[in-house]
Amino acid sequence: MPPVSNEPAAPPARRAVVDIGTNSVKLLVGDVIGDVVTPLLEQSRQTRLGRGLYTQHRLLPESVATTARAVAAFHVLARECGAGAVRAIATSAAREAINVETLIEAVRVAAGLEVEIISGEQEARWGFAGVMSDPRLHDQTVLLLDVGGGSTEFVLGRGLEVRFRQSHRLGAVRLLEELAPADPPAATDLARGRRAVALALETALAPALRPALNAFGAEAVRLVGTGGTATILAMMARGLQRFDRDAVDGHVLSRGDVAERLAQLWSLPTAWRREIPGLPPERADVILTGVLIYDAVMACFGFDALCVTTRSLRFAALVEWPPAGARLERGSRPAGG
Repeated sequence: MPPVSNEPAAPPARRAVVDIGTNSVKLLVGDVIGDVVTPLLEQSRQTRLGRGLYTQHRLLPESVATTARAVAAFHVLARECGAGAVRAIATSAAREAINVETLIEAVRVAAGLEVEIISGEQEARWGFAGVMSDPRLHDQTVLLLDVGGGSTEFVLGRGLEVRFRQSHRLGAVRLLEELAPADPPAATDLARGRRAVALALETALAPALRPALNAFGAEAVRLVGTGGTATILAMMARGLQRFDRDAVDGHVLSRGDVAERLAQLWSLPTAWRREIPGLPPERADVILTGVLIYDAVMACFGFDALCVTTRSLRFAALVEWPPAGARLERGSRPAGG
């Protein structure tokens, strides 16, 4: 029998990650012991960093400034919450912008943080690791769907084993700019959107994903959604006025629920969508294409239900610490691990 140690367990490392996305900036502050994260604070601010990116391939000065201010505010908030170390990561918009150095410098000046631009593969890997840190999913086979502003990550696996992983340039903001629907949207706008997403899925994703799904045989694969669109779908279903982790986490939407919500959203003008309980007013436009992507994936691959999780790539970013070869903050180093 191994000896019992009387030494006290190591205290958790309190860390924070600021996630700079195409549509919003998100903050997670958590206590970390090993690979277990206890979330303490989560916030999100829409900054639309990717506005206009897909026509000009450049980040707009006002979007960069707004994003840098949000990062700075979250850095202060993280420190007030006792975070001993803070990192900033950036995803799709930063990967594609030809002037991304303007964002890096703006965040450096405003927040004193060095931005880590992660690859699409890293984004998908972290997303899966973060979601599968939920003990309820440990023994399940999962297709993770993370609809972002500029890209969507698809990861299929069970436990720590990943069978399929792909980052697809199909994001809610990108698709909204491409479709440019009327306000209120016309029936032809929705039809165009359905065709565009179905074509993208069938040509670029299905040839590889379907065999991977079929390889599990009769074993049920659970569709799990993470990110803003999935969270808002759950919030609308429950009529929540503000984010409530306990109410959102694990909420299940049927195929019919998603289809009905899609039809409702695409039938209303933006002003009316802003009044829907659970839908943040500032996301009343981009929710159209976010839900469209979820609906199309469920239809394309035959999923009857969508399970919403509040876990994300940010959980994995807190565990994989410190970031290799990166300075987190000028004049400091990671504390507490």
